[in-house]
Amino acid sequence: MKAYVAVLRIADYRLLWTALVINLLGDGATYTALAWITVERAGAGGLGVLGVCLTLPVIAGGAVIGPLLDRFSRRKLFIYDSVFRAAVVALIPLLAALDMLAMWHLYGVALVYGLLKIIPLAGTPAVLPELVPAEDLQAASGLEATAMGVANVVGPALGAVLITLIGSSNVLLLDALTYLAFAFLISRIKAPLDRPARVEDGSRKRKSGWAPVFDMIVHDKFLLSLTLSFAAFNISVGALLVALPWLAKFEFASGPGILGLLLAVLAAAELVGSLVSGGMKTTEKQMLRIGQLQIIAGGLLLLMVYRSLPVILIALLLTGILSAPMTVMGGVVRMTRTPQEMRGRAMTLMRTTMAGALPFGAAIGGILLSGDHYTELIVLVTILAAAPGVFTVLIFRSVPFRLGVSADADRAPAAVES
Repeated sequence: MKAYVAVLRIADYRLLWTALVINLLGDGATYTALAWITVERAGAGGLGVLGVCLTLPVIAGGAVIGPLLDRFSRRKLFIYDSVFRAAVVALIPLLAALDMLAMWHLYGVALVYGLLKIIPLAGTPAVLPELVPAEDLQAASGLEATAMGVANVVGPALGAVLITLIGSSNVLLLDALTYLAFAFLISRIKAPLDRPARVEDGSRKRKSGWAPVFDMIVHDKFLLSLTLSFAAFNISVGALLVALPWLAKFEFASGPGILGLLLAVLAAAELVGSLVSGGMKTTEKQMLRIGQLQIIAGGLLLLMVYRSLPVILIALLLTGILSAPMTVMGGVVRMTRTPQEMRGRAMTLMRTTMAGALPFGAAIGGILLSGDHYTELIVLVTILAAAPGVFTVLIFRSVPFRLGVSADADRAPAAVES
């Protein structure tokens, strides 16, 4: 806990963390509302479409947002994005009040959310090294994951309650307000959060465009392994985003309360895992531990073949506790291995690739569940989640990770010798 106390004493980081909690709280409630409206109006097929709309545009958004994060003020991008999305989300309760709400409106809001989601998703880790010292990055990364966990625990449960009290569409109005709160808190951060300084290395031109970022990731086994293995894991997560509402509606024949419970248990477990891992010290066995955790966390999903609510809750609980440290420890590796002048594009590319895997899982889930192939879906989800961990363990069993050593630093000696 000392590590968390130390990093939270940094006022600018505290503002960023608070903004994330508020914003993610609204998003958690909104997902529950969107999923429930969709499952009632369009069934499992509609959930598949919603999942694709929420996640697939992240790929297109990343192609545009990455260069912007390295060329313009990250503060302004955060604020403009939040204000715009607040206006878009607020359209849903307005249309509902006018009795004009249709499914394509929900899909449209989901598309905008997915398109711009990469701004905070990649922008937050891109600015963390500007707000906290290197030795506190794991604690800062842990608290970032904790922010997601705290919000996601309360958000789905809050969404389920609010659906009953004010109706599903009006939950989106609260999410719009959280976007505005996020923009306000970011505006209070004293650090400039400006575009990164241009780096000149002798006669070398400043690294611009996507080519040097691709080259760095492809040739750095740390970054490449994390990106591919986490992408495979996220395909499974995308499928679960469809499977959980389907289970609540058709298997357990229950209301939004069960869906909120399933999502909250998973989020609570991830919160516990994030809290524990964020307080741990970074070690040379960072990658090895990530691989081991992925094997176990992914393998536990197989328990979900038993269509029993207690068993499914246990599977989600254990998987969440073990998978969250992967995110925290992986975040430290990515921030360390990426040079500052490419951090916006690199974080965007890596997180876009990982988040872009979600719609494939959502599409797979929608197709298989439409044919009532639940067991087959869970087996596939387990394989995709766990198998990459085996390769990570094999590759990094004798390769140490060193804090402060970037991908460029590792490649520099080879460049000199050649």
